[in-house]
Amino acid sequence: MKIIGIKAEGLPLLKNGIEIGFTATQRVTEDDKMVLHNLFSNVYLNPTEAIIGINASGKTSVLKLILLALGIVNNEPINHIEVKDILGKTCDAVITICFYSQKCLYKLTTSISCKDGRYIITDEKLWKKQVELIKTRKAMQEFDDSMVIATRHDDEEFLSDDVSIIIALNKKNKDQMFIEDMLSFTNVNVLPASETIPVPVIAFLDPTVEQLSFEAQNGKELIHLRFKNQNEILLNNSRELENYLSSGTIKGIIVFTKAMEVLRQGGYMVVDEIENHFNKEIVATLMRFFMDGKLNKHGAVLIFSTHYPELLDEYDRNDSIYITRNKDGIELQSLTEKLNRNDIKRSDAYQSGLLEGTTPAYEAFMQLKNSISAYV
Repeated sequence: MKIIGIKAEGLPLLKNGIEIGFTATQRVTEDDKMVLHNLFSNVYLNPTEAIIGINASGKTSVLKLILLALGIVNNEPINHIEVKDILGKTCDAVITICFYSQKCLYKLTTSISCKDGRYIITDEKLWKKQVELIKTRKAMQEFDDSMVIATRHDDEEFLSDDVSIIIALNKKNKDQMFIEDMLSFTNVNVLPASETIPVPVIAFLDPTVEQLSFEAQNGKELIHLRFKNQNEILLNNSRELENYLSSGTIKGIIVFTKAMEVLRQGGYMVVDEIENHFNKEIVATLMRFFMDGKLNKHGAVLIFSTHYPELLDEYDRNDSIYITRNKDGIELQSLTEKLNRNDIKRSDAYQSGLLEGTTPAYEAFMQLKNSISAYV
């Protein structure tokens, strides 16, 4: 299963609703085909999706919405999804998810309400159409009533009220997405226990480390750490690694090890503030791995938020970059709506204010400057 697009309406933080796409909307050249993942015909999946914006513009909220949608189509009960708080106290949120599976396109609309402190699905409908019927990319998400294949009923006897009807389709198609939610690692940088950490990962991040491995001994965790030409160090707690390894090395081990599995499974990896603890080149390396068609054979997707406009210059295209703004509600805009050309340096456009709302307001800057001036 591959996600084509997500649309959300009725969420308290997203007052006007938002929509995000995962396929290439700009012209695809022969060079692009080495980076993008072909789904069918002339439809290609973007291997990375960047969400960029200033502080408090809603980047994390957009990632939570994406994870919520992924969880819904992956058979997870809404009340068990970690990021369900993005729903707030909604009375009638509608999440629309378009996806590709088994040479067919599907659209799922799920209406959700908060009642007595928990979320329930109040209405739901599933559409299906064969890809042969699609003549243009614009028509991908257009469905009519004749394509409805399932509707939720109040008397669903064996279906929990917070689980999507898509569970039947997934069982029939034997569809299950691999999702790596990295939001919990945004401000926590502790290496989880692992039997093996690939040596090339450690060597790339810190060439002075010769060995790092975990062992369970008498019900306790034992960590073996050895630097080149030094004796082995034995640790009893992952947190002790902070005394020997840099924050960037620890986060890098976490991210790259998990990224390898996402690439192998053709899954989704969602990372908030991807630059935390990293320098630009390490982040760029991660992005390039997902953009390398020889490594990314199964259509894995890296979805991340960032404050760093320089990362946008890693892209040759604009259709997988989204800008967040918060104007009495979170807004999301594709960079293609502002920049039609690919040859304009994206970081310059972002930092110059050309894209609107991507730099701190001048009035706020002056107030801060005057406050500091008065204080000092």
